[in-house]
Amino acid sequence: MLRRFVGAAVALVLFAGTVLAFEVDAVIKKVDAEKGVIVFTADNKERTAKVAKGAKILDEQGKELADGLKAKELKEGAAVVLRIEREDDKPVIHAIRLGKKAEAPPAKEEPRVDTSKLVPLTDLGTDEYQGFKGGLYPGGKNERPAAHEKAGLALAKQIQPLDADGKPSADGKIVLLGIGFSNTVQSFQGFMQVAKGDKDINPRVVLVNGAVGGMSANMIQNPDEGRGKQYWATVDERLKAAGVTRPQVQVIWLKETNPAPHEGGFPKYSQKLQGELTKIVQILPQRFPNAKLVYLSSRTYGGWAKANMGKVPGNSEPYSYETGFAVKWLIEEQIKGDKELNYDADKGAVKAPWLSWGPYLWANGETKRKDGFSFKPTDFRDNDRMHHSPEGQEKIGKELLRFFKADATTKGWFVKKPG
Repeated sequence: MLRRFVGAAVALVLFAGTVLAFEVDAVIKKVDAEKGVIVFTADNKERTAKVAKGAKILDEQGKELADGLKAKELKEGAAVVLRIEREDDKPVIHAIRLGKKAEAPPAKEEPRVDTSKLVPLTDLGTDEYQGFKGGLYPGGKNERPAAHEKAGLALAKQIQPLDADGKPSADGKIVLLGIGFSNTVQSFQGFMQVAKGDKDINPRVVLVNGAVGGMSANMIQNPDEGRGKQYWATVDERLKAAGVTRPQVQVIWLKETNPAPHEGGFPKYSQKLQGELTKIVQILPQRFPNAKLVYLSSRTYGGWAKANMGKVPGNSEPYSYETGFAVKWLIEEQIKGDKELNYDADKGAVKAPWLSWGPYLWANGETKRKDGFSFKPTDFRDNDRMHHSPEGQEKIGKELLRFFKADATTKGWFVKKPG
């Protein structure tokens, strides 16, 4: 019933894409003060709604009417503004004010961020951005170094269905877990949607969306305190809800960021994010003993992000673009043999899974990358141009599906074997 009011709403209050409260112009048809119900028309339709106990009943100047719902001013034909809130998915009136809403000022056109000098890492190659070479991997290349590829392939061959205790079982599961913040929630949801009807996917693979809105890298890097403890407990709940366990998690897609990484300028804040990503991947072997492969992605385009309370969001540009360097540098450290990122048990204690780029998801707005990938404004929600719209979620979901079906280290276990 709540959704039927949204067309007439103007002052929306949003959280994670859900309408919590709004105001609507209405005309009273009937008031039943004893039952606490009013009948009114809004958006050319007749509606009935309950009035909350303690609801404010106001005149046009905002002063309370002494007789509340019994006030003579609330007569048939009276124009009112209703403040409606969601309670148990039903509309409940929390305020009634005589008169009409003031007309909203014309929307100001959001200034466009100049991103013309930003080149996708996959297209940058050996050219540099502020003194740092492009490419996803060392030397400006987009292909994994041969030794790292070989190691990843060897680990990929070990991935097999596991039972709840992590033991091989023909009826077991291969859990691919998503970890990250709100955009990761949306991206992984898009992945799950497009994967749902794909008949080529191994039926033993279970996709679990462990991303949580608002949980940035600096919050989840410590699983024993505060927000980090809350986040990883939520991941456990998501696994349980999917009917799987920690020991069945063998592959992870990680996409993380921080909302306001401006301090210190580039490359300082990207290096800070790199350090936090390092701590996150070091958590994984401790919580998921069979996690072998981790694929990372950086943020998508942020050049259309709208200002909030006069402040430019932290994941506008060039900050979104520069998160790619944090991922790139993290993976390069493992490739160079950093002991704190060791994944090979033959070389000592395992500190992290094998790391690789997943799909590279940044493109310079509507400018197509060399591979043809780009964004449209409609790929982002209109209210902030930062979170993805359903169209954008599907676009990212398709990129994830394409990657896992085609990459040399994933297709062997992700794609269903012939026969």
